[in-house]
Formats: sequence, C-alpha cells, structure tokens
Amino acid sequence: MSRPDRPLSSRELLNRIGLNEEAPHSLLQEESLDELLHELDGDLGGVLLERYASLKISHVFQPGELVCWKPGLRNRLAPAYGTPAVVLEVLEPPLYDGEEESGSTYFREPLSLVIGLFWNREPHRGDFVAFHVDGRRFEPWDAETA
Repeated sequence: MSRPDRPLSSRELLNRIGLNEEAPHSLLQEESLDELLHELDGDLGGVLLERYASLKISHVFQPGELVCWKPGLRNRLAPAYGTPAVVLEVLEPPLYDGEEESGSTYFREPLSLVIGLFWNREPHRGDFVAFHVDGRRFEPWDAETA
C-alpha cells in the first residue's frame, strides 16, 4: 500500500523553486540595502518625490517596441534592470492585479502592458515568456545607456 503524499515543508518548497541557502537571492533587489541607502544621500523625502515624478512620466508604447524598467521602479523579478523586453500588447483599459491582500505591492496594480523576454533561470532558461506589467514603471530601452 502506498503512503499518502505529505505536504512539503517550507524548506523543501524553497529548495524545489531554487531559493535555498546555497543559492539565495532576493526577488526584487539585487544590491544590498546598504548600497540602496547610500544612493539616497540622506534625503529619503527627495528620493520619494523623484520616484513619484518618474512614475508619473508616461510613455506611449506600441507592440514590437523594446522597453526596460525605469530606474528605481522595478517591482517584479523579471526582467532585470538594464535588460530589454519587447512589448507584445498594450492593454486598454488595463487589467487590475487580482491580489486580494491590500498590503501587497501588487494589490490593484494596473497591468497595462504584456511584455516578452527570455527566461534566465533553469530549468527553462532561454524560453520566451510573457508577463503582464504596470507600464508606468517602464521606459523605452536604449542600448547605449543600458
């Protein structure tokens, strides 16, 4: 008689998805918090206003256009900063993320773009994947400044 499957422990789940002590990585930021705080030069309010102003700058994107994250506005794992993605679709009106927890950064996020990129992690490294994202967080990609 086979034994019933037991639920995965948190440690086993993290190992299966590649987040373990041998390969730790943050889902959102690649630099240390100390480096981020140094970047602020002690003026947290000024940087908040700068990021707000950047979020409010809108770009009109078209399918086939290359885009990348605006500096300081990345809120998803992919693409990495400085890495281009191609616009697959512009959603008008935007879809709203279905996250039900109001404390989540994705709660009612307006998803106005579908972008395509090459997945950079195993086991599907190199596969072309699509993501729905908030277009306010993106700008046209410039190979010379990336």
